[in-house]
Amino acid sequence: MSHRRRLVAFVVAAGVTGGTAPWLAAATPLTLDPEIVTATRIPQPHEHLASTVRVLDETALLAAPTATLDGALRAIPGFSLFRRSDSFTANPTAQGVSLRGLGPSGASRSLVLLDGVPLNDPFGGWVAWTKVPRENLRRIEVVPGGGASAWGNSALGGVVQVLNSADDTRTTRATATVGDFGTRGFEFSHTQPGDKATLDLAASTFATDGFSLVAPERRGPIDIAAWSRHRWLTARWRQPLGNALDFSASFRGYDEKRGNGTPYQHNGTREKFGSVAFNGRPADGFAWNAVAYVQDQSFASTFSGVNATRTAETPASDQFDVPAVAAGAAWSGSWRHAGGAHTSAGIDARRVRGETREYFTFAAGNFTRLRVAGGEQQTGGLFVLHDRPLDPTFRTTLGARLDRWSDTDGHRRESDRATGVFSRNDRYADREGTSFSPSAGVVWRPNAAWLVRANTQEAYRRPTLNELYRPFRVGANVTEANADLRTERVTSGELGAEWTVRAPTPSLTLGATAFWNDLRDAVGNVTLARGPGTFPIVGVLAAGGIGRQRLNLDRSRTQGLELSATWTATADLSLNAAALLNDATVRRASVAPALVGNQVAQVPRRSATLGATWRAPAQVTFTPRLRWIGRQFEDDENTLRLGEAVVVDLGVTRPLTPHVTIFLTAENLGNARIETGRSADGIVNTGTPRLILGGLRGRW
Repeated sequence: MSHRRRLVAFVVAAGVTGGTAPWLAAATPLTLDPEIVTATRIPQPHEHLASTVRVLDETALLAAPTATLDGALRAIPGFSLFRRSDSFTANPTAQGVSLRGLGPSGASRSLVLLDGVPLNDPFGGWVAWTKVPRENLRRIEVVPGGGASAWGNSALGGVVQVLNSADDTRTTRATATVGDFGTRGFEFSHTQPGDKATLDLAASTFATDGFSLVAPERRGPIDIAAWSRHRWLTARWRQPLGNALDFSASFRGYDEKRGNGTPYQHNGTREKFGSVAFNGRPADGFAWNAVAYVQDQSFASTFSGVNATRTAETPASDQFDVPAVAAGAAWSGSWRHAGGAHTSAGIDARRVRGETREYFTFAAGNFTRLRVAGGEQQTGGLFVLHDRPLDPTFRTTLGARLDRWSDTDGHRRESDRATGVFSRNDRYADREGTSFSPSAGVVWRPNAAWLVRANTQEAYRRPTLNELYRPFRVGANVTEANADLRTERVTSGELGAEWTVRAPTPSLTLGATAFWNDLRDAVGNVTLARGPGTFPIVGVLAAGGIGRQRLNLDRSRTQGLELSATWTATADLSLNAAALLNDATVRRASVAPALVGNQVAQVPRRSATLGATWRAPAQVTFTPRLRWIGRQFEDDENTLRLGEAVVVDLGVTRPLTPHVTIFLTAENLGNARIETGRSADGIVNTGTPRLILGGLRGRW
């Protein structure tokens, strides 16, 4: 019997015996939490918020039929990474978040937070999803197209916040996973309350032998499985300091290594992170919180070019060290006024310093040149948000944020390794600026069934150090950096309505939201030349190679319609569906007029999900999910098309005892071809094939 058949048989056989585990009873995968903290930085009932919020709670995250946390978030059609691949195999530099098609680049145009602290990479802006615990989360809140007035830089496309569990009782959790492609993992957490304080400990280790990223028809001897390994350890100390003040201190250590599909290409990340936080409740109607953190990270990655027959590779660069340090602090306070009004205000600052150190130009068996490039970036701002009811059915929100940013010490030095002679020694002028981010919204509830929202906001994003200073080569393709990139700005708006029929069972909720984003000076990888030959800016290109540079596109527009439905048919059966119709096009591009009218790369026009939760007899719970991803383009010129895909996932759980549950996850059950990349020479990369994982999950 094959490994996969043994695994399926094991899970199915276990489904005929065992007790109940009420803490793991599955619910509708996409739900709204009663109070949301991400939209305004203070807890608010979701019916008071003028912006759309999607929430995955603990139950939904555990039941999601996927191997990764970002895969669980794909239950929201507007959520994606830069490419269709997920963090199971994707290079970390391609794990930036896009919400509603606003932000498809390696650098995330959406801010991702873990308990209020940015997860976005200090140097490149992408997100290392494997840092985040999967088994010990309270919920994830997603605010597409909102939150900029509260959070500032990088919240241009929206905000995603991951919130850890905060048990007050002695609790131990453990999950063991094994499955296809040599995948194995173990995650553990323990909460130990004391007389005056509580200690939280958590650890995880994960490894997979992976699968080849190149489609079978072009796969060659040089193509090997894209493996990965990661581990992390976290500790948190929580302690009250009197009756009105709570203190916590956190530490995280993280180590990840990945193979990227050929023998030479691999990457690795290491991080040490620490933070302290205070939560104060000094008086009725007023509360405040403060946090300070520091992150010390290193990254390394290698790149190569592969010959036409895919029998050999030639090293292209060795990014042997990317040290980056981020430090930040924030304070926010909230006031509850008479009549149901709220005000929140605060101030925050973040400083990032990073540098890439890499070898390039491979000749006679060695790299002959050294590049050192990077700089420092600082952002800081203050905000105020106020919402109040105007009558029992109508509520309004106003917000404003003022930020000051600066880019300093920008540099790029290139030298001959043998002689030390510089071929390039650039020092870039310091730059600074101010950004104003206003917002306004209304909420109208004419009766118990209807809820109508409308909001608009301005937001900004400074290009990352990686975009400003680091060029890179992937195979025969070259992308040049640009230290003169301007600040991205967006004007966003949305109008949405929800209609709910509430009853114990059945109940039905239907929702529709129209959205519009006018993005100015968007940073894009713009095609300048095609090889073979030597060209200005991008240099030498081999045959089939493409030369690009990061440039600001004057204006692009992303607009569309988001639809959702949730039906609870019985206490044991619920269905949910969502669809996104998205038109993201370039409206004006003085640097490349031919791009006007083109679809923005990596944004499908249509996508949808359909899911269900069914508690079957014998205490077996099924959570199937179907995802449809429409066609999209790999490149800015819309010449490289990625085909549509229909992906079927299935989760199965069965309690064995009151504390232990067995689970099975079948991802891409139909083994659909998910095209994640396409090059000009016809090489197609593909995403996760059929992946079956199973394991045990316990809580005591």
